[in-house]
Amino acid sequence: MGCGSCGTGKDGAPGGCQSHGSCASGGCNRMNVHDWLANLPFSDPESSCRIVEISFNNGSRKDYFKNTTLHYFEKGEMVAVEGVNGFDVGMVNLTGELVRLQLKKNNIDEKSPDIKKIMRRATEIDLAKMQENKAREAQMLIRSRAMARFLRLELKMAEVEIQADGRKATFFYIADDRVDFRELIKQYAGEFKVKVEMRQIGARQEAGKVGGIGSCGRELCCSTWLTDFKSVNTNAARYQNLSINQTKLSGQCGRLKCCLNYELDTYMDALQFFPTDADMLETAKGRAFLVKKDIFRNLMWYTMADSNKQYPLAIDMVKKIKAQNREGIRPEVLETAEIISSKPKEVEPEYADIVGQISLKSLEKTTRKRRDKERGQQPQRSGRGPQDRSPQGDRPQADRQQGGRPPRQNGPQQQGRPPRQQGPGDNQQQGRPQRQQGPGDNMQQPGGRPQRGPQQQSGARPPRQNQQGGRPPRQQGPGQNNNPQQGGRPARGPQQDRGPQRPPQDKPE
Repeated sequence: MGCGSCGTGKDGAPGGCQSHGSCASGGCNRMNVHDWLANLPFSDPESSCRIVEISFNNGSRKDYFKNTTLHYFEKGEMVAVEGVNGFDVGMVNLTGELVRLQLKKNNIDEKSPDIKKIMRRATEIDLAKMQENKAREAQMLIRSRAMARFLRLELKMAEVEIQADGRKATFFYIADDRVDFRELIKQYAGEFKVKVEMRQIGARQEAGKVGGIGSCGRELCCSTWLTDFKSVNTNAARYQNLSINQTKLSGQCGRLKCCLNYELDTYMDALQFFPTDADMLETAKGRAFLVKKDIFRNLMWYTMADSNKQYPLAIDMVKKIKAQNREGIRPEVLETAEIISSKPKEVEPEYADIVGQISLKSLEKTTRKRRDKERGQQPQRSGRGPQDRSPQGDRPQADRQQGGRPPRQNGPQQQGRPPRQQGPGDNQQQGRPQRQQGPGDNMQQPGGRPQRGPQQQSGARPPRQNQQGGRPPRQQGPGQNNNPQQGGRPARGPQQDRGPQRPPQDKPE
């Protein structure tokens, strides 16, 4: 599997990454080998290896071809090679002496006559024909799956690869059992007009062709660099003290993960120093059974038959107890080893008791002050006692400037409202005119508000009437207009009669 930007260009090279198959993900060159001898001179160039490693299908398959021409091919060049009844186009992957090492690794004889030859460098016509045939692979794969399903064959078609000249197609399939696909080959040949080759692959090879992201967060090993797949069994998980969980140990191919074999050799070397016959120990309290082996701390964990407590024992202690059991001696207790953690001890941070420093009384006091402040900004209504008022009154000082309403004083005979004291900032020069003082009113304080007349008693206020039975005119103040012709309101005279008076009544408190 290549990276997402590795689209094949016009010349057959990966056009997205512009690195000729050497992208960082490793998917385009997972079968490549770095030629570290490429720039070194040789004393005898004629004795150099004439075999060239060629990769096909964006690096998912490679093969070896003999260079019988006089041309020298470098890595990344597109060449035309011999195919089945035609030619195929591939990319030069490796040249030089390292190819001999690859041939030896794959048990291929360098002088074998079965090795095909390189024909020429790929031309524009060869590359155009290859691109035309590669575009048919997706539709052929869909159609081949439908035809296999129609014949009810127990196989799964994984990939279709067409030769560059379009004369041959290789179908890669997965099957658990042997499949008779003779009828299927006939239908494929008649449908696609190509020479058909069926090649069976395993589930791991399929995952490498499809690609994906593993549980480690990286791209799958089988799609980046892993080419040869070794068998993996559950013993690899047991040696590494892993839980036998099929879901966690399986990869995207449905088989056990290949990475279980990566560290298996290290565990096998470390387990050589552990006793092999120490699965059970005899003690005075009963038998102790082996739970696991810790190769990093050289400890063996045991548990008693009647409890779930685990005891870590050193290797020397286990060997000593096992020798005592052979002599018939059962130790009283198991001397556990001290476990030293490799992680640094975490210092617990200190927290301040902020909740205990806050008192609800302080919160209530703050709320009460804020409520009293809001009430103090509003003018006080009559009916409240002097204990509810401030010495200067509830009205701000700015409202007591000239032109403001003078305070009202209550007479000594009134029993409903308490008398209101006059503030030092009150002024009677501007504002409402003073009322005439009655015998029960108090005019001792200078600048005070005029009191009610003698006929008015405490209690309910009688309706005001003039001589004709209407409301008497009101006296004009400094800022009022009493001229009826100019739209003003007539002023009320000081000696006007208010009509019959009602008997005094005590106002309920």
